[in-house]
Formats: sequence, structure tokens, C-alpha cells
Amino acid sequence: MGPDRLDTGAGPALSPEIYVDADACPVKEEILRVAGRHGLAVHLVSNGGIRPRPDPKVRIVVVGAGADAADDWIADHIGPGDIAVTNDVPLADRCLKRGAAALRPDGRPFSENSIGLALATRDLMAGLREQGEIAGGPPPFSARDRSRFLQSLDAAIRAARKGERGAVSRSRSARPIGRST
Repeated sequence: MGPDRLDTGAGPALSPEIYVDADACPVKEEILRVAGRHGLAVHLVSNGGIRPRPDPKVRIVVVGAGADAADDWIADHIGPGDIAVTNDVPLADRCLKRGAAALRPDGRPFSENSIGLALATRDLMAGLREQGEIAGGPPPFSARDRSRFLQSLDAAIRAARKGERGAVSRSRSARPIGRST
């Protein structure tokens, strides 16, 4: 166990940690509830503005200013079997390369098979926005998104505890948007 990992008492092989890109994460409370049920450590990484938590398994990490400071901290500390929660596609790519699972707050998983397309789509959309071809952002976060996230997080935790890398992307609860369930 590295110096930045929290001791949950479960041992390294069975104790994934959850790293949250917390500044704009709509499911922080859900993450804390699920992690508490499983006895897992959570790192809420932010540029500031997160209330302290009384739970010793919840670590508030305040990083310096800078667009990628939280991403850099997560990518530097996450390890194999851990779980990242982020909407940031480049961060998800970095986490996958370190052997971790990565979930969007709406429950859709990033995987080694899908990250290339996600990066290309991100770059394409950024270019279209810069040219004024499209405006606006993603649709509003819904109750269905929250439910899908909870199912996907549970699946990711089960997979990490079994040592099944990438299993979350194959679970029923983690099907991409647009497919029937």
C-alpha cells in the first residue's frame, strides 16, 4: 500500500479505492453511500469548496489552481483495481492506462475498447464548438443517469474485488446509452 492510500483494513487485493474528480461531480453523495456500504476509501479531489467529512475513509484532496491539477493528482495516485469517477475523457484514458476502471457520473463506463472513440469525439466536438457550429452542452443529469451510475459503481466494485479488469464494461447495468436493457 502506497503512502497516499487509505488503510481500510481489507487488504490491497480486495480493497479498491475510489477517486472522484469532484469539482462538478453530481454523484458525490451516492459515491460516499456506496463506498461506506462496501467499506472503501474515497478520495474527493477538487480545487476547493468541498466540505470536510467525518468518515476517516473519506479523504478531501484540495489541489492548486489549474485546469488539470485535480486530473494530475488522480492520475498520479490511482492504481490497478481502483475506480475513477470522472466526465473528463483524457483523465479516464490516463486511469485506464494505470489499470484502473473509469466511470462517468451517468454510469457509462470508459473501457480500453471505447476510449479512443471517446477521445476523438471529444476533440471533434471541441472543434465544432470553437467554430460556432454547435452550442450548448450535454443533456441535464436525470434520475435514470443516477440509477445507472449506482448500478455501474456496484458492478465496478464487484469486478475490482474479483480482480476482473474491464468487467464493468461488460455488465448489464453498464450498457451504453441507446441500447435496450
